[in-house]
Amino acid sequence: MVEGHQMLRQAGAAMALFGASVPMANALDLAACTRTTHISHGGEDGHRDLGDGRVLYRVWWSQEGTFSDYVVAECETGRALVTRAAEERISERAPFDRTPAVTRVLDTHAGRDPIFFDLDRLEGALRHTGRDTRIEMLSDEPCACAAAYPQARSGWAPFSEALQ
Repeated sequence: MVEGHQMLRQAGAAMALFGASVPMANALDLAACTRTTHISHGGEDGHRDLGDGRVLYRVWWSQEGTFSDYVVAECETGRALVTRAAEERISERAPFDRTPAVTRVLDTHAGRDPIFFDLDRLEGALRHTGRDTRIEMLSDEPCACAAAYPQARSGWAPFSEALQ
C-alpha cells in the first residue's frame, strides 16, 4: 500500500514537471485578442506588442454613436495611456476623426528605443492630437498583456475572456 502511494506521488511529480515544460494549449496570442466584447457594438482590435512590457490596442464602440480609443498599457505597472481618436454622437461635442494624426504619434513613439519610450512623454505628444488623453491605472489585465507578457502580473484582476 505504501509503495502504491509513493508511485502515485512520483507519477504526480513527473506530470507536474512535464506540464510546467509544455506551453498551455489555450495560451493566448495577440491575434486572439481581436474580438467583439459587447454583442455586436463594441470590441478591441489592433493589438501590438511594443516591447519592454508595453502593448497597444484600440477599443471601439458603435451603437447609437461611435468612438475609437487607443490604449498603451504598461503590463508590469498597470498604468495605461488612453486617448480618443474619433467620436460621433457619443457626447454633445462635434464629431471628430483624428485617427491618422493619433496613429502617426503612436507609431513614432512605438518605433523609439524603449529607454526613450515613456507614457508621460506620449501623453504630452498626444495632448493636442487625441481627445480626453489621460494616464490611468487599469484594474483588469488587458488581453494584450495576458498574451504578450503573461508573467507580468501587476496586481490587477487577471484577464479572463469569460469576464469580457
